[in-house]
Amino acid sequence: MPATENTDASPASRGWRFYLQEKVLVIFFLGFSAGLPFPLVYSTLTAWLNDAGLQKSVISTFAWIGFAYVFKFLWSPLVDRLNLPLLTAMLGRRRAWLLLSQLAIGASLFALSSIDPSAAVVAFALTAVVVAFSSATQDMAIDAYRIEIAPPEMQALLAASYQYGYRISMIIGGAIALYIADFVTWEFAYRCMAACMAIGIATTLLCREPDVPASTITNVELFKNGYGRWFLEAIVGPFADFFRRYGAFALTMLAFISLYRISDYILGILANPFYLDIGFSKSEIASVAKLYGLWVALFGIAGGGWAALKFGLAKSLIAAATLIATTNLFFAGLTYTGPSIWALIVTISFDNFAQGFSGTVFIAYLSSLTNVSFTATQYALFSALSVFLGKLLAGYSGNVQEAIGWTGFFIYAAATGIPSIILAIVVVRYTPAEKSP
Repeated sequence: MPATENTDASPASRGWRFYLQEKVLVIFFLGFSAGLPFPLVYSTLTAWLNDAGLQKSVISTFAWIGFAYVFKFLWSPLVDRLNLPLLTAMLGRRRAWLLLSQLAIGASLFALSSIDPSAAVVAFALTAVVVAFSSATQDMAIDAYRIEIAPPEMQALLAASYQYGYRISMIIGGAIALYIADFVTWEFAYRCMAACMAIGIATTLLCREPDVPASTITNVELFKNGYGRWFLEAIVGPFADFFRRYGAFALTMLAFISLYRISDYILGILANPFYLDIGFSKSEIASVAKLYGLWVALFGIAGGGWAALKFGLAKSLIAAATLIATTNLFFAGLTYTGPSIWALIVTISFDNFAQGFSGTVFIAYLSSLTNVSFTATQYALFSALSVFLGKLLAGYSGNVQEAIGWTGFFIYAAATGIPSIILAIVVVRYTPAEKSP
């Protein structure tokens, strides 16, 4: 393929070939590589830990592994500017970081498959942290590669291609891994997942380095003054701008952002262990919670977009906060029905629709809060803030469940969503998209 491509034509005028051009396919396979590790250190992993006989209080602490994704911006200057010995000279800076992170993910997933969590839980947890850290690093490298490989008019298409690859690999890391574990073993399932990282590695080796000027800041200069300047520009500046625009009320808005999906995080870390405890097989969980649940979530995503356009962002935000909390009560109902596949389908239908709906509305809300001068950094910081408290409290979900049982736990999870509903009613008065000029 020639080094330069004509990307000015619209997708409609180019036809199906437009979607099969090299850059689109590269980002699709990199999206696949990005999505694969996430369920393997979250929902799929908790099912393995439950099968290994670990206490719920131990299982829930694995939620803290997700902090690697929350705080990845802390080492983003390294990924952006640090040259890797040998690899950068051979592949270029972007592909060097991609290859290093992908090799680390594959190796650590294979290492994870060789550790018995019931006999060496600390070693198992530390290895899972390596997977998450490497995965978060890969995410940043892919984002940088995607932005630099194509002009702005092509970014929407690349983002869509990335999402398709990401979602497909999450099905593999979620549903397919559960199927393999059900019919073979957990160890074999994770070795298969490690082998799947070969797709990302091959893509990195075969794709081309973006044709952009290298940064003039050297590795030594990065450590001398790069972090100080980065901290002021990327952290202090965006937050200072936010407080300038909203004053003291900004604290209320930040509290809402922190609490919006807290009940989902508190419940989510123990969802798979709960299904297994009440008698569902791993194959049933894969079929209903993962495969069927994905389609329901997609309907929820569309429903959230439609509601925001039809009824406005303010009303949709209140509805979303209410859905997040109340749908958790369906899980309490499962404690009485037991392993009824139809009861599980109903529960997943409401819960996943609520997740998709609330996710779309929340993204629109966060986007409306950003200043065009700080769009990327403010959105990234808001996103990190929206996850932090939920992940922190999710680490204690097992302690709560062991103390009050499954039914009480789900009522507790729903109750933690009440402050979010109240704050939603308050903050919509300051929804920028609907304020008068």
